[in-house]
Amino acid sequence: MEINELVKIIDGEILTDASLNGREVAGAMGADLMSDVLASIQPEAALLTGLCNPQVVRTAQIADIRAIIFVRGKHPAQETILLANEEDIPLITTRHGLFEACGLLYAAGLISLEVKTEEDCSSS
Repeated sequence: MEINELVKIIDGEILTDASLNGREVAGAMGADLMSDVLASIQPEAALLTGLCNPQVVRTAQIADIRAIIFVRGKHPAQETILLANEEDIPLITTRHGLFEACGLLYAAGLISLEVKTEEDCSSS
């Protein structure tokens, strides 16, 4: 799905350079823990998150994330936007919450790019 189409579906706003708008994403994942993202996301995904700091962009670099979508109307600091522009990673904000934004994209045909794991959390 092209970034421009994704933005329309979630009533989003692009925060980074317009030159990144034509990029494609293969699917998406929603998460706030960057350790979960690194362990579970497949390449070429859009990441939906409520976390809006520079670490999200650094995680996107490592995990080959194609776009970052901030939910609940969050806007990152200018430092984060500048870093995303330097790394050619589009940043988008939407007023929708994480659950709703993921649902809108899924209903529009975007697939999940979250690796399924069976992690035992009972010893945590």
